[in-house]
Amino acid sequence: MGLFESDWWRVAAATVAVAVAAAAGLWRAVRLVHEWSYERNLDDDLRRRLPPGDLGFPFIGNMWAFLRAFKSGVPDSFIDSFVQRYGRIGIYKSFMFGSPTILVTIPETCKPVLMDDENFVTGWPKAAVELVGKKSFIGISPEEHKWLRKLTSAPINGYDALSTYLKFIEETVVSTLEKWAEMGQIEFLTEIRKLTFRIIMHIFLSMEGDSVMESLERVYTDLNYGMRAMAIKLPGFAYQRALKARKKLVEVLQAALDIRRASRARGTSKKAKDMMDGLIDVEDENGRKLDDEEIIDTLIMYLNAGHESSGHITMWATIFLQENREYFEKAKAEQEEIRRNMLPTQKALTLKDVRKMEYLSKIIDETLRIVNISFVSFRQATTNVYINGYLIPKGWKVQTWYRNVHMDPEVYPDPKSFNPSRWDGLVPRAGTFLPFGAGSRLCPGNDLARIEISVFLHYFLLGYKLERANPECPVRYLPHPRPTDNCLARITKLLTTSS
Repeated sequence: MGLFESDWWRVAAATVAVAVAAAAGLWRAVRLVHEWSYERNLDDDLRRRLPPGDLGFPFIGNMWAFLRAFKSGVPDSFIDSFVQRYGRIGIYKSFMFGSPTILVTIPETCKPVLMDDENFVTGWPKAAVELVGKKSFIGISPEEHKWLRKLTSAPINGYDALSTYLKFIEETVVSTLEKWAEMGQIEFLTEIRKLTFRIIMHIFLSMEGDSVMESLERVYTDLNYGMRAMAIKLPGFAYQRALKARKKLVEVLQAALDIRRASRARGTSKKAKDMMDGLIDVEDENGRKLDDEEIIDTLIMYLNAGHESSGHITMWATIFLQENREYFEKAKAEQEEIRRNMLPTQKALTLKDVRKMEYLSKIIDETLRIVNISFVSFRQATTNVYINGYLIPKGWKVQTWYRNVHMDPEVYPDPKSFNPSRWDGLVPRAGTFLPFGAGSRLCPGNDLARIEISVFLHYFLLGYKLERANPECPVRYLPHPRPTDNCLARITKLLTTSS
């Protein structure tokens, strides 16, 4: 190589190096400006008290890292990256869903956030509130939440209401398992979501009819998929489809509500009451009733607890039991004992029977822990708050990472193993078991969801088995953990069943 050529390569290499350094410097400057734009109102002392972390790039923040982790099949790598950089301190600075956000990830940091209604209010992204409803529990003030929760508790979780729902749940589970056993290979998750949707729509609206149910179930699936998507209002994106789904659901529920109110005005309403009737009837001590928007947003919110959560947990509990014979046999023995102790004249389960399912309850708790349907919740600080010595600034969002608590080996040894026996004699410390949240905003539909899951597992254990086509199928984690083949399987009825 001649002298000229040698010089040319050195100049080219130096130019590239300068360009790379300039680009790196520019990116760093952009990140610093982004961070400064949200921290500029904090004095030096307050800025020093912020937890470690970074706000990433404008608009995007840490969202790409979050989505990449969950879509890669290793969802825990997102929080693990903070732990590796800053240690297991349980509180980190980030930028999520378009807002500066503090991530709290261990019981010691989650508990004070969840239990402090004065300094932390609900802080769901605006996009999620737009989908679920501004008058739902996630979109209203603490005072309104307290009022609405008190007013709606009896029509949803009261003893009389749950006893009424139990009869339909049991009848539907029995007939559906019989049908599945004759269908051959099915997408178990798809079918069980149809089952739970049919149950919840009957409880809400006394609605039946497969064609209507399937249409609405698909609509709700679109809405749910948009809940944790980036709020991009362009055709083809999950959030845009979710907005259309929300509009369709509101139209269906408003039409049902109009018909219900008109029949009441004519005095021709049916005697049997469903959840919509209950929400129409309730009133507070001052005679105030729920308006249409409050009723509709409440019903849409409860769809999640009674459909998505119960459907996915039922599928995973069934899979775990089928894969772990020891636990299967122990759970089955308990259900056989409950059947033996029923009176000869008793034809159906009662709430008392369901509450005797103590080992099955451990199966459900362990499934809730390991699957993490609700992996994070959202709050917002109303004032400057200090947790573990770190500042959460007023107005910043706070994410409580339930998933990280449940999968932390310092909280649950060998956390990835399905082990219902870990619950033997265990009373979880406050903040260590959060499948339905905690504090005043504990998920109000958890009792109904547990009944649905328990009744299904009762009949499955006594008379059926699951044979998966692809037991090693990869898992997709957004919006909820599920096998990529939707659990392709056969449901087989056993030759002998217990009664």
